[in-house]
Amino acid sequence: MLYNAAIHLIILENLMKKTFKLTHEKLNLDRLVDATRHEIRKYIKRERNRVLPKGADFWDFDCRFGADEANSEVIHLSAIDSSINQALSEQLSSFYLEIIAKPGYRKAKPDAAE
Repeated sequence: MLYNAAIHLIILENLMKKTFKLTHEKLNLDRLVDATRHEIRKYIKRERNRVLPKGADFWDFDCRFGADEANSEVIHLSAIDSSINQALSEQLSSFYLEIIAKPGYRKAKPDAAE
């Protein structure tokens, strides 16, 4: 029971769930989007610099993106910028982003000689 609680705590620490607003009365939209992208990149960099659990090879990220939490879809980490651009082109007033860091394990490559 204590082991499951510790794993749950680790997952909660490595979690970003946030609704970013794309409207502000005083800020230019371009500056607001730049600040949003900077915050996302800063979070990813901070998570990648954490100490890996024993046996893990790298930090992997599960991402969800959408207009709101209920309508969010699973996306790849590299698709975050294009998803933000799509939200801008659709003129959404806000978007939801969820990033969960988890330990990643490399798979052995099959031998090419065989």
